[in-house]
Amino acid sequence: MTTPMNDGRQADTERRRTRVTTAITKAQCNATPLTASAIARAAGVDRTFLYRHRDLLDALHTAAHEPTPGPAAGPAVTRASLEADLANANARSARLAALVRQLEERLSKALGQEAWRASGIGAPAEAEELHNQVARLEQRAVELTRALEERQAELDAARTANRDLTRALNQRA
Repeated sequence: MTTPMNDGRQADTERRRTRVTTAITKAQCNATPLTASAIARAAGVDRTFLYRHRDLLDALHTAAHEPTPGPAAGPAVTRASLEADLANANARSARLAALVRQLEERLSKALGQEAWRASGIGAPAEAEELHNQVARLEQRAVELTRALEERQAELDAARTANRDLTRALNQRA
């Protein structure tokens, strides 16, 4: 049985529902926040109204997660394109962070060397020449060691040959 009071309540509920739907649509077009509080405030209803009408709350959440392009927008923005943009931005951020670390290390080394030279206790100016001389002397030491090993092998061979000859002479006599 319908009474005028029930009819009035249903009509009021329908008006509120219409205002909420309109507020969601306007919020999407104007790029304003799509939250339960903001929509309830814009529609002139209580937040609990949205929670009592789950279909309206679901419509609000759907609208919040699926952005629609504005009137002057270019191609449609989809969730997949936004996720791709986010992945690209994260990758670029990681590359830039690595570059910043590398540049900080280089700057730190350069400033450290400059401070070392400015302090007066740094390496002498001819350090490069000394490094080259050390490298040459190390190479010379390797060559002399190899020559010594060859001479030692020749000496051992000569001693062995000398022993063999001495034995052969002693056995004849």
